[in-house]
Amino acid sequence: MMKKVGRILLILVAVLLVAVLVGPFLVPVPPLEGTVPPEQLADPDSQFVEVNGLNVHYKTAGQGEPVLVLLHGFAASLFSWREVIGPLAENATVIAFDRPAFGLTERPMPGEWQGQNPYSPEAQVALTVGLLDDLGVEKAVLVGNSAGGTVATLTALAHPERVEALVLVDPAIYSGGGAPSLLRPLLRTPQMRHLGPLFARAIRDWGDDFGRSAWHDPSKLTDEIWEGYKKPLQVDNWDRALWEFTVASHASQLEERLDELDLPVLVITGDDDRIVPTEQSIRLAAELPNAELVVIPECGHVPHEECPEAFFQAVTAFLSR
Repeated sequence: MMKKVGRILLILVAVLLVAVLVGPFLVPVPPLEGTVPPEQLADPDSQFVEVNGLNVHYKTAGQGEPVLVLLHGFAASLFSWREVIGPLAENATVIAFDRPAFGLTERPMPGEWQGQNPYSPEAQVALTVGLLDDLGVEKAVLVGNSAGGTVATLTALAHPERVEALVLVDPAIYSGGGAPSLLRPLLRTPQMRHLGPLFARAIRDWGDDFGRSAWHDPSKLTDEIWEGYKKPLQVDNWDRALWEFTVASHASQLEERLDELDLPVLVITGDDDRIVPTEQSIRLAAELPNAELVVIPECGHVPHEECPEAFFQAVTAFLSR
């Protein structure tokens, strides 16, 4: 009797194992329809340059110094800086670019790159510095929103000689960094890489709520603005690239290195940030050695979009000191 029970349990385990290993591959992942190369979606003022083997989409405005490099947040693109590029460019050179997996920057697939994964945080730091090199910029002020603030901070730590100052806009310093470490090996399995694009495509469903939660007054997020955010979802492989970005992400542990940042820092936050809680930005400014804090009233996670005049005044005052 016990042998019979043992055989049954062994069969059940084998069936379960086959289901786990093979089952995901039986789920169809239909190809995206209607997508195009990113260059076909470019604006008249769009520019492209190859940096570290990646075709990077960027825009520039203004001239002279200082040079401001704008780094957008998760699920955004350089489009998110549209309200402030012009005003900032009146007294500076402004460079905005699309980080890997977003906007119109190239989205390579596994096997198409050599060496460093272009979606990793380390590669994004190298890309930021590489772009400065290609554009002939010796030193810049990095302006980063949310996850872009993470990249800006990592860049300042890795290449302090290239960063004049930081403007961190509702930065993701104490939180974020992708999936929990225990789950990352699972995300890298062939089964999850097969299913990953389906999970990435879900952003088309939850993205609207996420986007509106970034604004204190969601009514300001017009249909026209939302269409600008969704434009990159027409790019070839946007879903697979977003999954590769997720797999490559990891915790930055920046909170352990804040005392190394002795350069001037401006921390800007809305008083109603529901993505990176306002309290975290206030804490960050207090823990940095040389930081100023500006809290913009009746504003959310993207003050450069929702409250551009107050944002511009804060940045201008900081740069003039």
